[in-house]
Amino acid sequence: MKRSSGTIWIALLGIVVGALSVSLVYRIQQRQALYKTEYSEWRKLNLILQQIDQNYVDEVDKKALTDAAVEAALSKLDPHSVYMPPAVREESDNSLSAGFEGIGIQFNVPNDTAIVIESIMGGPAQKAGLMPGDRLIKVDDVEIAGINYPQDSMVRRMKGPAGSKVCITVKRSDEIIPFEITRGKIPLHSVDASFMLNSKDAYLRLSKFSRSTYEEFVKALKDLDSQGMEHLIVDLRDNSGGYFDQALLLSNLFLPKDSLIVFLEGRKRAREDYRADGRGGYQELALSVLINEGSASSSEIFAGAMQDNHRACIVGRRSFGKGLVQEPVNFTDGSGIRLTVARFHTPSGRCIQKPYTEDYAYEVYKRYAGSEMLSRDSMLVAQGGILPDLFMPIDTTRVCDFHLKCNKKASALRFSSYYFDRHAAELARISDFESLQAYLDGAALDEQFLKFVKDKDGLVPSEEEWKQSKDYLMTQVRAQVGRYSQLGENAFYRLFLSIDDTFKAALENEGRLIEQ
Repeated sequence: MKRSSGTIWIALLGIVVGALSVSLVYRIQQRQALYKTEYSEWRKLNLILQQIDQNYVDEVDKKALTDAAVEAALSKLDPHSVYMPPAVREESDNSLSAGFEGIGIQFNVPNDTAIVIESIMGGPAQKAGLMPGDRLIKVDDVEIAGINYPQDSMVRRMKGPAGSKVCITVKRSDEIIPFEITRGKIPLHSVDASFMLNSKDAYLRLSKFSRSTYEEFVKALKDLDSQGMEHLIVDLRDNSGGYFDQALLLSNLFLPKDSLIVFLEGRKRAREDYRADGRGGYQELALSVLINEGSASSSEIFAGAMQDNHRACIVGRRSFGKGLVQEPVNFTDGSGIRLTVARFHTPSGRCIQKPYTEDYAYEVYKRYAGSEMLSRDSMLVAQGGILPDLFMPIDTTRVCDFHLKCNKKASALRFSSYYFDRHAAELARISDFESLQAYLDGAALDEQFLKFVKDKDGLVPSEEEWKQSKDYLMTQVRAQVGRYSQLGENAFYRLFLSIDDTFKAALENEGRLIEQ
């Protein structure tokens, strides 16, 4: 019997649809099997918690148990994938934000009592009248002096929502003074110091990569540029990093268009390249970057970008080696996790992340115990981190018993606050570096310091010990005392740099590239 063409097409269509249906069913079955396998693997954790809830002999704290399970699971991944309870997450977020809410002071605890180093300009404490040198006695009705009160607990008591009030009682000379302070928004600065060293060389100390870093950095550069800057030394030592985008913005200032800054890649993350847009205004500026074993994360991204693009001379020691991309996952109860999703690579393809060794947390201490801090040949690319172009070993020539004991007892810091109590008015009048130097030169600090450590700590150096450690210790003393002048951190770093061999090497090199 003859079939019409329409019947033939219907039959063919049925065959195709049938074949597709079989294929589709097969794929669905495959996915279901895969899902069942994956779900059953992950479901064990839920089943265990369910069994505890239904059958355990005593009542359990479900939240604490869940938190412990999450922490244990993340601990099997890498050292930087972590769970953060609400309070920890809030503290972590605040540490890198552009500011926080509180009273706005910086303080040290040289013995068992906190001493105000600085009242942040325009902040609530400064407006209320708190001054450098004030001893913190009480926060509201809580005694915090003379009892080794935990420093983090002091901070938590002084912080609080803007508009709320707190009573801070201080001791100033022999007088006890209560201050009622209304808390407010306090800016956090990441540029600790920036100044000209001479007519062409400039120094900028960056402590973190916070939300305001790029803005602060550019403002400082413009000021230095107006003073004739031709060579900039960016100090990233002990800068543990922060926001990734800030490292990109800083790198962009110095690189030509389309220069690769960094790329990231992970098992579930395709490679992403980040390049300069060519709009940076400092592409011709001679540049040096200081790093050490405490420079991590965004610091390493910036240093690696400058190094691989032959844009700066990197001076110091191998950086920490943290090149992991953490993605935040936040929960409704205020907690969250930071999950590693990719790794950072420098433009030349070097992975910044160091290996996950069993003693990962103490790896830096092993560098001190070994020979890496003394010899460039001990550094290997496979160890992770950024290797300096110009290696600077740690200086062991100043180490003696007297020096070690003074450092252990924070003698320079304690003496500086002791000195300030007796010379506050003089220091408060000093507003330029030359005047500060002249004042310190004529202050007979050597004799006063030696008398202080003898009377307070029973420390008396031998003639050889004093000869060996005098320059280093007294420079620390001068820097700490200088902090109490109007120059603040600029005074501290400018004075301290006189005994900083890494800084001196960068200054002499003037940003010239070194061929390895």
